[in-house]
Formats: sequence, structure tokens, C-alpha cells
Amino acid sequence: MTKLALLRHGHTAWNREGRLQGRTDIPLDEEARAQLSPQRLPGDWQSADLISSPLLRAKETAELVTARAPKTEPALIEMNWGDWEGAYGRELRADPDSGYRDIEEWGWSMRPPSGESLQEVRDRVEPWALSLDNPTVAVCHIGIMRVLLGCATDWDFFGAPPFAVKRNRLFVLTISDGVLRWDGEIERLVSD
Repeated sequence: MTKLALLRHGHTAWNREGRLQGRTDIPLDEEARAQLSPQRLPGDWQSADLISSPLLRAKETAELVTARAPKTEPALIEMNWGDWEGAYGRELRADPDSGYRDIEEWGWSMRPPSGESLQEVRDRVEPWALSLDNPTVAVCHIGIMRVLLGCATDWDFFGAPPFAVKRNRLFVLTISDGVLRWDGEIERLVSD
């Protein structure tokens, strides 16, 4: 059995504005840097393998909470939001012609125009996760976390998610016999 701890990157200006970032390489904002600087991984996680998305906001978060450079993993890059990237979620939601819908109605086949489906995200990130054989902290994005947590809980992106992805928390998955599981284990980052 191996454990994988998922950590969402800190805030960016686009996060605070409610814009869909996707693969646009937006850095952390100054407030996020100030909040993350005194934070550290708890206990045994400090010696775990450290991997992040190749996007700056994830790499910066990893470096701030560990004081070491992460190895980057292309599979962890955020979902491609296609034509919706950079748009405001609230505006897409208010426009009935946009095709945008709330997460409880996505299903694995949801695909933004010219973007990537959730199933395609799953097809690249689940094999990566299942290949791990050392305890690993992965600093990534809400989309990646939702997909992996969906796999681990058998949630199919219909109905309310059985989790709420929050920042400054490790969502700890177990990998055993080719299966991802999440039993609700969450660990908070600790302060210096």
C-alpha cells in the first residue's frame, strides 16, 4: 500500500476573480505567498516524494511549504478549459447558451468547447497515481484533485461531491492493488 497526499496550490489573482485558469500559467498572488510561507507539511509527509504540476502556481506552492524544489509531472497539469479558459464562471453559468453547467451535472464526459473532457483528465492522471510506490505529496489543481478524489470515491460527477477541496490541506489517498481509495483522511498544513 502507498499513500498519495494531494495539496491544492495557493490563490492566484484569477482564483480570487472567479476566472477559470486551466493551463494559463498564472503565478501565486502576494497574499498567497504570505499565507503559505509559514506553512509546512505535517510529520512524515516532510520526507515524502514531492511532485507538482508544471504550472508556476503549483511549483511555487510546493517550494513555499517544503523549502525544496519539486519534481514536475506533466500528468498533473490542470484540465484544459478550452474556449472557457480565462472566462468568469459566474458569467458562463448565467449564459444559457454557453453550455456551462455546475459540477453536479458534469459527468465524466463533460468537455469545455475546444477543451479536455474529465475522462481525458482521468486517463492521464489515474495511471500516474497508480504507478506510485513511495509516499508522495502532489501539489496540483482543483480539477486534478476532483478527478482523483472522484476515482477514489466512485463519484461520477453527478450529484453533490462527497468532498470539498479546500486549500492548505492534504487529501490522503491510498493506493493498493491497482485501486485508489479515500477514506476521508485530511491533514492540515502546520505553521512554523
